[in-house]
Amino acid sequence: MIFHDKARFTSLSVVIGICLVLSAITWVVFAPTLHADFINYDDPTYVYQEPRVTSGLSVQGITWAFTHFHSENWHPLTTISHMLDCQIYGLNPAGHHLTNVLLHTAAVVLLFLVLRQMTGAIWRSAFVAAVFAIHPLRVESVAWISERKDVLSAVFFMSILGIYTRYVREPSPKRYLLVALLFAFGLMSKPMLVTVPFILLLLDYWPLQRIVDLAALRKCLREKIPLLGVSVASCIVTIFAQKGTVSPLEKLPLLWRLENACATYLIYVWQMIWPVRLLPFYFHPGSHLSAWSIAVSVAFVVGMTALAFIARRRWPYLFTGWLWYVGMLVPVIGIVQVSMQARADRYTYLPQIGLYLLVTWGVVDLLSGWRNRRFILAVCATLVIGALLPVARAQVFYWRNSESLWTHAIALNPRDGLAEFSLGDFFLAHDRVEEAVGHLEKAISILPNYAPAHFQLAVALGGEGKVVTAIGEYRKVLSLGSDTLAVHYNLANALLQQAEVDEAISHYKAALKIYPDYGDAETNLANALLQKGEISEATSHYENALKLQPQKAEAHYNLAVAFHHQGRLPEAIAHYRKTLAIDPAYPDIHYYLGQALSQNGQPAEAAREFELQRTSPK
Repeated sequence: MIFHDKARFTSLSVVIGICLVLSAITWVVFAPTLHADFINYDDPTYVYQEPRVTSGLSVQGITWAFTHFHSENWHPLTTISHMLDCQIYGLNPAGHHLTNVLLHTAAVVLLFLVLRQMTGAIWRSAFVAAVFAIHPLRVESVAWISERKDVLSAVFFMSILGIYTRYVREPSPKRYLLVALLFAFGLMSKPMLVTVPFILLLLDYWPLQRIVDLAALRKCLREKIPLLGVSVASCIVTIFAQKGTVSPLEKLPLLWRLENACATYLIYVWQMIWPVRLLPFYFHPGSHLSAWSIAVSVAFVVGMTALAFIARRRWPYLFTGWLWYVGMLVPVIGIVQVSMQARADRYTYLPQIGLYLLVTWGVVDLLSGWRNRRFILAVCATLVIGALLPVARAQVFYWRNSESLWTHAIALNPRDGLAEFSLGDFFLAHDRVEEAVGHLEKAISILPNYAPAHFQLAVALGGEGKVVTAIGEYRKVLSLGSDTLAVHYNLANALLQQAEVDEAISHYKAALKIYPDYGDAETNLANALLQKGEISEATSHYENALKLQPQKAEAHYNLAVAFHHQGRLPEAIAHYRKTLAIDPAYPDIHYYLGQALSQNGQPAEAAREFELQRTSPK
């Protein structure tokens, strides 16, 4: 049964007023993000270290977004939105945060309008939207720039619900095609929306009341088949995109995954009620869940699901709300496990709306016979929103920069190896090397096989001049299977400092095999070869470096030195002069050019260069 509030017939001014209040409370919570920085967790690869994103909008960039995976995902519209931000704001994080808050605000207002459209219950719809707007679990999705995919996909999701409701009431092929198009856009923002056909089917049951018998169910199922095809296509693309991050069953057996999934369903419900001690990363418990916690979790999930089916006629909102929550979480509940996280606050962004629905409509139903019901409900709603708002705002401040976020995470969980690593990485990026080493060593003590921690520790140790120890850490990284360009290149540089030339050469070549167009690796490989006296091969690599960096003074200078060693004086002179033309202050360039001119039988010109060297500022 749908309870139609008298407020259904409230004037447009009241609806607009509610939209303004929803927007206001959203901004009260999230306005501080406009003063926040990027976070050194995914933000580098999603935004500020990805040149195809930082270069802004272009035909080439848009083409790349649609034809390549970005950060092991295929979400071209999200990637393009980051490009657009870079086009407008550059790398000023305030602009990127502004876009996130605007999108979240739009999703909040649309949720209210859509629920009102579907149910006719204006105040219940407003309360659900308000809780969605400011619940502390929303902070990760809004305050973290990399989670643009959440807020962008939410706008498409709410739009799908609105158009679908209009389609149900006034069916037309155009409206259905618009639903399908918005669905495709949503999937291109975040593939988690693959469950949309299932959500629409739940809404067919309640509140749209389309499924009244088996024949109606069959009709609604047939109607979803094209949308289901889009979901399957998105799943296939996502599997290919994330194949490098999916944990094998040997590492996390299926039983452990199922146990964690049931526990996570219960934990998310508890976090909805008591949203404290929220972390950016929750480690998978593996086999360490206690038997009683597994039993309670399984009993809760099975019991609630059974109750939803048994009571679906009396309390249809329980059926839709609970299965909305359970179903929308399926893609991220950990059956297909990505990385080593047990759960994430951001995964609750859209699924928890189902819980808000069942609780809100359930409480109103429960109090339906009470005197002063409206007053009691208004007081309860005010208390809930008043309690959530300061907690959410406090959570926002933890996300103001990497240092505050990871320091808070360590305070909540001193054994958080990822937080120790990320804080060390932050300190290293800000030249606080001693602090960085301490946190990176702590991270390794907690996560001894975490390759990024060993790599960053190697970088930090190298910065402290502890080259031999750094080499050991780089080798550890390679032994852990992290065979990357940066590891080979940095290790080669360290080896060259220790005069281990042959091994350095092998790692420079390994780096170039991974990325053949890396000019600095070509240059350093040529330098190593020159030390060995392999002048001809060195010259070849200097020439490759020059092709990659034609306007780099050092590239011309290096090639000039190689030609000079070979006695190819005219060519050496030409490249010394090119070096001088690009950088007139290049160290000792007049001296070396003078030497080459002298040896080439041009004493007058050589004397002029030596004089310029003598009089040039030191």
